[in-house]
Amino acid sequence: MKTECLIAIASVLACASGAHAQEASNGGQVGEMTISVDDMRDPAPDAFSPYAGRNFPTQPLWGDTHLHTANSLDARGFGVLLSPAEAYRFARGEEVTTSHGLQVKLSRPLDWLVVSDHSDAMGAMNEIVDGNATLMRDPTLRDWHERLNEGGEVALDATMEVIETFAGITGESLPSATTDRRFVQSIWDDFTATADAFDDPGTFTAFIGYEWTSTEAGNNLHRNVIYRDDAIRARQVLPFTTAETFNPEDLWTWMEQYEEKTGGRVFALAHNGNVSNGLMFPVETNPATGEPLTGDYAERRAKWEPLYEITQIKGDGETHPVLSPNDEFADYETWDKSNLGPTPKEDWMLQYEYAREALKNGLKLEEKFASNPYKFGVVGSTDSHTALATAQEDNFFGKHSGVEPEPGRWQHIVGEFDTTRILGWEMAASGYAAVWAEDNTRAAIFDAMERKEVYGTTGSRITVRLFGGWTFDDDDARSRLPAQVGYDKGVPMGGDLPEAPEGANAPSFLVAALKDPYSGNLDRVQMVKGWVDADGETQEMVYDVAWSDGRTPDAAGKVPPVGNTVDAATGTFTNSIGAPELITVWSDPDFDPTQRAFYYARVLEIPTPRWTVYDAIRFGDDIPDDVPTSTQERAYTSPIWYTPAE
Repeated sequence: MKTECLIAIASVLACASGAHAQEASNGGQVGEMTISVDDMRDPAPDAFSPYAGRNFPTQPLWGDTHLHTANSLDARGFGVLLSPAEAYRFARGEEVTTSHGLQVKLSRPLDWLVVSDHSDAMGAMNEIVDGNATLMRDPTLRDWHERLNEGGEVALDATMEVIETFAGITGESLPSATTDRRFVQSIWDDFTATADAFDDPGTFTAFIGYEWTSTEAGNNLHRNVIYRDDAIRARQVLPFTTAETFNPEDLWTWMEQYEEKTGGRVFALAHNGNVSNGLMFPVETNPATGEPLTGDYAERRAKWEPLYEITQIKGDGETHPVLSPNDEFADYETWDKSNLGPTPKEDWMLQYEYAREALKNGLKLEEKFASNPYKFGVVGSTDSHTALATAQEDNFFGKHSGVEPEPGRWQHIVGEFDTTRILGWEMAASGYAAVWAEDNTRAAIFDAMERKEVYGTTGSRITVRLFGGWTFDDDDARSRLPAQVGYDKGVPMGGDLPEAPEGANAPSFLVAALKDPYSGNLDRVQMVKGWVDADGETQEMVYDVAWSDGRTPDAAGKVPPVGNTVDAATGTFTNSIGAPELITVWSDPDFDPTQRAFYYARVLEIPTPRWTVYDAIRFGDDIPDDVPTSTQERAYTSPIWYTPAE
């Protein structure tokens, strides 16, 4: 379908994919019962109203799977003072005071939040700074306490020493007082109690979670663990830490043991592979052990890590221009730096760090192991260490409290390591996670994440639907209820295409996108395909499938740029270009039924002002020439996979 598929925004706001159509679902979560995708079908056959009897998700629920508070030793060391309670208050829409004394509030509340403080030394930095009497018996902790309270460079040096010790970079053993079970249990009990206190089913979901922080030799292999459970179950087993091991396989074993002991449910999501130094998505050996990958590794990773964090403050993780040279939108908020260790970034590392390449390599590994370790859905999240889930460009409060809004923060040093220096302007105001769940509850959101019916954005709240099947046609894109026809004729994002019916030539996809009313119009919708060719090599293609303004593709099928209305001097733009919504049905013109493949949608906005522009205007600063002044916010859906019939 072509650009004439554009339809008036007023009507789409009333449809199933509307960003603000607050509709109650008659189906959904009841106690511990789970609604499966197979249940999301036709309404009652005798219903006159097209909205009666629906039992599928009707709106995306917005949240953040990755937020740190003063309970994380690095966040507290860099000056954050806000607690998990303040993080939840802020996320649900309340105004709070930042660690630097600024007033801050979201433009719109979030629907849910995971406070994912580091499990290593959770809460310990607070107690060290405050001079906990038990901890002060340890001379190392007493020394840290004194230096941290001295302030200035002395405190900064002490902060880095604490972080590097607990991250395993120094090789020093951890002070035993901080790993004492009674101490750790007391912190965990308080942490889980706070989450339960703010969990308000139907209104705001507060998840229990933590970040397992594997950073051996500075290589970032972090995972966030998210619980479906309440404090009663979560308290029965203490969080896993890197004091036990840096090997992700051991984390999977811990999760399995947790579920066996408590009857609860957890999963993990890997994040920020662009600073893993080529180790996040291995294809030959487990970097933690040096042992060859096996079918067991592939199967367990797929089971325990259903999601991946595709974008966040430390850069965008979809793809890299070295990996995708024919993708003109690949070089977006690229942060191809080393992490905490001394290893310089080299091009060979990139293929093992970015989501699109991992999805492609997963297809090859599936042929080898009969299981795809990288069959993941995607979310965006912040990884903010301010306790503030702020991802909107005009409301961005930075990576940690040292780079909260103030004059010239783009020149502040966010990180300085042996091989590189990272400046404040390189932070991305990103991102958020959108979940297609039946209800705003822990159970419903967790289940939707586990089945991968989720997508990530760089901070803008774009609404996106994606369905794949074999019988979608152009008329389906004219429906004002795309979700109804989508569930009826196909599978949603995160799913697997069913076996092709007789006579089907290629899969078809229904994709619909609606602009964030607080942000720019939409530039285009693209379908990204990855596959394994007849020679066993991975390939990719990006197709423009719907776009605004009647532009004509060139001979290579590329749609020209949409234009740019950003005025950096005033921090304004106009929605005189772009479209409020785009919806189409697309069929793969290059389909080969013998080749494994995946498909996901990427939706781009028109250019809008970057956070650096808003800062410059507020503080009267001149923007350096190397600092970007505009950005094209985007959304990435979870893929839909095709597997050839046996």
